[in-house]
Amino acid sequence: MKPASLFALIGLAALAAPIRAGDAGDAAGRGLYEARCGGCHALDADRVGPRHAGVFGRKAGSVAGFAYSPALAQSRIVWGDDTLERWLRDPEALIPGQRMNFRVSDPAERRAIVDFLRTAR
Repeated sequence: MKPASLFALIGLAALAAPIRAGDAGDAAGRGLYEARCGGCHALDADRVGPRHAGVFGRKAGSVAGFAYSPALAQSRIVWGDDTLERWLRDPEALIPGQRMNFRVSDPAERRAIVDFLRTAR
């Protein structure tokens, strides 16, 4: 098989593969999630930060077995559109004493990431 044909076949297989996060938002949101969040988080596995699959409607600090900061574990935040947007804008302002030292300053990027996370199952 010629290299160009092989690459085309691989590309088609990737398009046909199911996305772990269901419909998982648009490609821009997925790409932003991977670029901005993927260094510390994954959808289905804990890393430096907890897994994000099913984050919508989940109480902050509640993934079993993950070592959260006391501030996050004791918060009463439930993740949704508003709380995730505020978290990505300024985690320390939302939950003082938490450990995430990262912000997404661009509002459109925050919205795309939140839209992606809404579908992550």
